[in-house]
Amino acid sequence: MTGFARYGRHMTVALPGVGPLLREWRNRRRLSQLDLALAADSSARHISFVETGRSRPSRDMVLRLADHLEVPVRDRNALLVAAGYAPQFPERSLADAPLHEVRGGLERLVTAHEPFPALVVNGTYDVVVANRGVQLLLSGVAHDLMERPNAMRLTLHPHGMASRIRNYGQWRSHLLHQMQRQLALTRSAPLRALYDEVAAYPPPDDCGDESADLTASPALPLLLEHDGRTLAFVSVIATFNTPMDVTVSELALETFLPADAATAAYLAG
Repeated sequence: MTGFARYGRHMTVALPGVGPLLREWRNRRRLSQLDLALAADSSARHISFVETGRSRPSRDMVLRLADHLEVPVRDRNALLVAAGYAPQFPERSLADAPLHEVRGGLERLVTAHEPFPALVVNGTYDVVVANRGVQLLLSGVAHDLMERPNAMRLTLHPHGMASRIRNYGQWRSHLLHQMQRQLALTRSAPLRALYDEVAAYPPPDDCGDESADLTASPALPLLLEHDGRTLAFVSVIATFNTPMDVTVSELALETFLPADAATAAYLAG
């Protein structure tokens, strides 16, 4: 069985039957049919029949298998559509009334982190909420990158923050690895396209001092040149627990905390 799905601004794409999709997710999680059957209170025979198309899973079974396979919310909808059922999880804009309080809460949250930079991004790193502290990070960024701000483009583009990041090579590797981990968990074509784009950016002429010893830092710092000084930040990322909306499931709050006393004093001053 083949279905089609449209989720918000994402393009309409042809979907394979639910069996191949479930097999793909099971292989991604490196589970045998028996492993999945035991976890989902089913049988290896039934899992095999579902994957080969000999048996159509019930709606509850699709959701149960998706839960044990840790399938992202957007892709759970795709599994349901491929099995012939309606999507369960809505995808609403943060501007829509049902998510008004969510957006308001996020705006209050990032404001509470000032003077430390904080922002909220969606599943393809588009910035949806940011506080005033983020302006410090974006000093000197090209105007065209600010028209539709995307955190990965802003950070890695040669006309973005890249030329001011003193440990650019290390930070670039960290961000690309972060995106690779996400791609291992999702079938997102827009995220794959973004990864291919930013991975191909040429490095800035001055990549800073990549030989600096960062072992004393509690986490990989972002070393950013600003007004003749180098500021050091560590990044903390938070997501919603048990989201029931596609949009909410893909939101991530990122805050940048001072990694040394000099940075903390500068921000406080």
